[in-house]
Formats: sequence, C-alpha cells, structure tokens
Amino acid sequence: MSSALLGCSAAELEQWAVAQGQSAFRGRQLHDWLYGKGARDLNAITVLPKAWRAALQDQGVVIGRLHEQLRSVASDATTKLLLGTDDAETIETVGIPTDQRLTVCVSSQVGCPMACRFCATGKGGLQRSLATHEIVDQVLSIREVMDRRPSHVVFMGMGEPLLNIEAVLAAIRCFNDDLGIGLRRITVSTVGVPRTLPKLAELAMEKLGRAQFTLAVSLHAPNQQLREELIPTAHAYPYDELLDDCRHYLAITGRRVSFEYILLGGLNDHPAHAEELADQVGGFQSHVNLIAYNPIEEEEFQRPSSERIAGFRRVLERRGVAVSLRASRGLDQNAACGQLRRQNRSELTI
Repeated sequence: MSSALLGCSAAELEQWAVAQGQSAFRGRQLHDWLYGKGARDLNAITVLPKAWRAALQDQGVVIGRLHEQLRSVASDATTKLLLGTDDAETIETVGIPTDQRLTVCVSSQVGCPMACRFCATGKGGLQRSLATHEIVDQVLSIREVMDRRPSHVVFMGMGEPLLNIEAVLAAIRCFNDDLGIGLRRITVSTVGVPRTLPKLAELAMEKLGRAQFTLAVSLHAPNQQLREELIPTAHAYPYDELLDDCRHYLAITGRRVSFEYILLGGLNDHPAHAEELADQVGGFQSHVNLIAYNPIEEEEFQRPSSERIAGFRRVLERRGVAVSLRASRGLDQNAACGQLRRQNRSELTI
C-alpha cells in the first residue's frame, strides 16, 4: 500500500490497521473519515489514538488530498478547479451541475502526450501520470466545493486514461465501492492507444469483476487522413484497427461503445462527413456523441453553426446511428480542457 490512504478500500484499510498493530475497526473508522467526512489530515481524524496518528506521520503516511489553487465558476454554475499536487504540478477537474445530476470531469495525467490540435492540455506535453489518490481526490474536491454529492464521473479531463489504466481502474473501483457511484454512471474517454482496448476490457473484468462503465472513443473524423490531421498520434493506430479493437471490447464486455466527435466548423462538419462516419460506425452496437468545439488559443478552429450541427445530426439519425449532442457548459469561463491550467502557468511566468 502506498503512503497515501485515499483510494484504499474498507478491506484494505482494515488489513493495514491490523498490520499496524491496531484493531480492524480502526480501518473502518479511517474509511468513514476518508470518504464520508472527507478528512484532509490525519490529525483531523480525532477518533484515532493520538499516539498512532503521530506514529503514522513519522512514517510519512498521508491521506493524499490535493490543494485547491484556483477556482473558476461560470454563469451556469459549472465549476472548474485547479488543484496542486505534492510535487508542485497542477491538474484540472470540473463539476458540471444540472437539476438532476452532478458530473465530475476528472484528469488521469498531468498534461497529455497525445497532442490533439483542438485540445489545450496537449499543448504542454506530458509531465506524468496521476496516482489513484490524485484521481479520487478530484471527486471529493468537487463534492466539497459544490456541497453536493456527485452522481456521474467522466474521464475526459487532462490526460489519456489508457496510458494510466491501473490507476484509472483502481479509482473506478473506489468511486463505485467507496463513494457509491454506479459503474454505469462512469465514462472512460480515450483518443485511442494501440493494443490497449482489449487490455482495458480484460483488466476491468479481472479487477472489477465486470466492465459496466462506458467506453467513449474520440474519433473526431470519419477517416484516417483527416483524423491524423487533428490527432497526430493517430498515424500509429489505423482507423480500421481502432474500430476492430472497439468490436473486440464490445465482445468481451457486452457494453456498447460511445464515439466522441468534436465538430469543427468548416473542417469535419459537412453532411458528407456525416455520411462517411455512418459508414464507419454502422453495423455494431455503438453511439455517437457530438460535441461543438470550444475555441482555444493557438488554433484557428471555429465553432460550427447551429445549422451545421443540426444537419450533421440529421444525417446520422437518417442512417440509423444512435446520436446525441453534448450541451456546452461553462463557455464564459474557458470551458475547454486544460485552459485554466495553461492560463495560470502563463500568468506565473510573466
């Protein structure tokens, strides 16, 4: 077990407490304070013996909470947090509220190596992957700041989750078992990493006993040539191979695949693109989630018109493709992933 307690299950905490010479119920107390009360410091857990708390601190044991550095709240109450890690890195997490739900968009890495042209996160490259406790903290931090229980989690923040599969799956277990968020309300979004989708399915079955979370694959183009223009790393993962791996994932898990498609005005939003996309994803259990582009600095992509969005959607629906349009949130407060972090880093270097 790492020096950070956050992310551990009740059983793991009980076993650890016993190994520390304590009763098993001390582990259950820790579990309650970590996930129920959101304790940030061992000294705050006053039900634990003072001498044991002191001994744990001497051992370097910590809860593993992050530190809020910046908060941005949009007019629609969408709340973005910039959180600091113990090694002075920063990550973003976002709380997206509606009347019925609170969705937390979590990061899986500090930065991202995938270099998608439309993504602010990829502009700074990858620093490292996040540990399990750093992923779990994001949901607790949003819960505290918004004073509301999160109902959904999406791995659509900074980073490529499939380059950090072990920590991502451990965090999913924690969200489900320790925070009571249903697996079907958790989404893992990937731009596609060769030979990882079957691995994700197999590891999920092994570690979670099932793979009931939603897999969202970011296509953003209806063919390999245009996809490589938008996602430089796509050259290593041919379109046909990616779709074959999606079918393999479906065969292992029984869960349909969701395809994310960012609509970029005048670039990939023509009705002919929709027809080509329908040819690609038709024929197996899937769903297309359309996303209107959120502008970022350094790129001249345009947000598509509402007419172009509606037309693209109509083509897919006419072709029998299950499709939805993601509502844009927080547009008045740097909505695109990675913008808050990049803005803050720029200000610090001025």
